[in-house]
Amino acid sequence: MRAPKETKESSTEAMGDLRPARSRRGLWIGVGAAVVVIAILSYGVMSGWFGASTSPPVSLVGAGATFPYPLIEKWSSVYHNLTGVQVNYQAIGSGGGIQQITAKTVDFGASDAPLKPSERAAAPNLLHIPETIGSVTFVYNLPGIGTGLNLTGPVIAAIFLGNIIRWNDANITVLNPGATLPNQAITVVHRSDGSGTTFVWTDYLSKVSPAWAAGPGTGKSVNWPVGIGQQGNSGVAGFIQQSPYAAGYVELAYVLLQSMTVAKIQNQAGNFILPSLESTAAAAAAAAPVLPNGERDWGNVSITDAPGADSYPVASFSYLLVYRELNVIVGMTLSTAQALVAFLWWVVHDGQSYSASLVYVSLPSSVVTINERSIGLITYNGQVLRT
Repeated sequence: MRAPKETKESSTEAMGDLRPARSRRGLWIGVGAAVVVIAILSYGVMSGWFGASTSPPVSLVGAGATFPYPLIEKWSSVYHNLTGVQVNYQAIGSGGGIQQITAKTVDFGASDAPLKPSERAAAPNLLHIPETIGSVTFVYNLPGIGTGLNLTGPVIAAIFLGNIIRWNDANITVLNPGATLPNQAITVVHRSDGSGTTFVWTDYLSKVSPAWAAGPGTGKSVNWPVGIGQQGNSGVAGFIQQSPYAAGYVELAYVLLQSMTVAKIQNQAGNFILPSLESTAAAAAAAAPVLPNGERDWGNVSITDAPGADSYPVASFSYLLVYRELNVIVGMTLSTAQALVAFLWWVVHDGQSYSASLVYVSLPSSVVTINERSIGLITYNGQVLRT
């Protein structure tokens, strides 16, 4: 029998066995070198040698006032796009913000009300950093009646005291001779949570109404004589929008976002003034408060019922609350502390350019100077973070 014919494949296979050993060793050395290069490149990418990094982005956590929430939300979005730092802010009310920063479970708090002496004692070394200036409005839902109802401070106080209960009360109609006001009960709406907006509103009512000052008084939470409580500025705004003949108080940015109707409120000069960027700025300028440094007591700072022909009477600062020594915060690291200080600096400088579009007043230069000093005091384990 003839031996089978050698195929091309078997010939090649046989040839492979006859290759010099040096050639085979070169092949394996080349493969090994390639593996080493790939490993080095991979490690370099992971370590950031080539401008890339797998380190998680820094996140900052804050909580508090709903009054500045539209502005803080804008800041968070812009700052994340600029730096990659994520700012997570929960609008839970000023009272909640003070509680959380006191418990040291957030990186910063926010409040429209300055700290009371008892709150300062519970959170020593907490800095007040004014972030913006805004205003609180009297909003209402009166079918057929738009923005511009005239009201005075004493009349508003009487509504919230339950002494004026119907829209066609003589105390309201005399201020609005051209309007036909309905014979309907006023549904009063107020905040149910501890609120800096409530503090601003009740601070104003206490200044213009002795009855209010002697009764509910000023505070983030008060004993309301009448009314329905709702959570946050958004909760009050939403309830009023859905309830004909309801009225309450809401921060101006929410009024514009929700296209709500608002009253003109009579100021010290006797003029009925609509809330606006211009009238709020006029109030802040006219009040010209002598402000303390950030680590001092801000409890007596108030710009409600400011003088001036064009001043809207219910205006206020809003504050960020930050510890002077950041290592007291639960889970705080040096990189997070540095990111927080950088964010604060940006807020009181570049961040102010976003205020006007949301109807907040940019901080005056005198306030920015105070904030610069305060931010310069912030440390981590004794290390100054901004010099």
